[in-house]
Amino acid sequence: MATKAATAALEQSDQAPPRRRTSTRTLAVFGALLLLLTAVALSLAIGSRSRSLATVVHALLHDNGSTASSVVWDVRVPRTLAGIAAGAALGVAGALIQALTRNPLADPGLLGINAGAATGVVLSLTVLGLTSMWASVWFAMARAVVAGLLAYSLASGGRGGATPERLALGGAVIAAVFTGISQTLMLLDAQALDQLRFWSVGSLARADSETLTTITPFVVVGLVLALALVRPLNALALGDDTARALGAHLDRTRFLGLLTVTLLCGAATSAVGPLVFVGLAVPHMARMIAGADQRWTLPLSIA
Repeated sequence: MATKAATAALEQSDQAPPRRRTSTRTLAVFGALLLLLTAVALSLAIGSRSRSLATVVHALLHDNGSTASSVVWDVRVPRTLAGIAAGAALGVAGALIQALTRNPLADPGLLGINAGAATGVVLSLTVLGLTSMWASVWFAMARAVVAGLLAYSLASGGRGGATPERLALGGAVIAAVFTGISQTLMLLDAQALDQLRFWSVGSLARADSETLTTITPFVVVGLVLALALVRPLNALALGDDTARALGAHLDRTRFLGLLTVTLLCGAATSAVGPLVFVGLAVPHMARMIAGADQRWTLPLSIA
């Protein structure tokens, strides 16, 4: 009940009347979904050999083993869905990081989680020789968890607990360490460097149906956790003292937020590489449309 007051305060800060503001936000959500469907259609139709939309629709409805059907179902559909999952994960992770740290320039790499996930993929390939995407995903998740826990441990030491400033500083240290490890391992293994060259800058080339089925549970759990945190995040936006007065549990909120970011970034990075700027730009675009209320910012960041 207390955190509802925080949401009400954010609503009152909007300039437009409540009903008009809600209508605008609803239209924005539908507009974002329409743009997403358009991007999906283009992704399925355009590639090294473009297909007409009629051919794509026929291939989707009739999986008859033809070349067009195989290209659409075996290559383009998994890559498109993996890209959607990764984009939603990184967008929501960025919104969470910016809300937790109250830093509009923060992104998921701030806590070193992307760097940790990338190190897991590099380790699985260079040290253990595991080339399957299944192994890459699980090693990325493990290293992302380690990076997140290390960042949180560094930030929570001393008085005051894991404040936004300490989270940012601790994450910067962890990111630098894991990035150095990844680059060193890749430079020492020319074969691994060749295999991970495109992935390291962000690519859907390695994404397939196995990748999609592996990362989907982590992304779904992360998105559900993120949506469950909207009210305490609204309270947190008013400052630590005000949030405590409204009944928000700051340490629990930050820990669950960090866990959520770890799940989302670990899954996305393992699938498409350590993409940058997605988690930074998407929340800003969502706030331009919906304002500061996390009840609308997070769903728009997904879309």
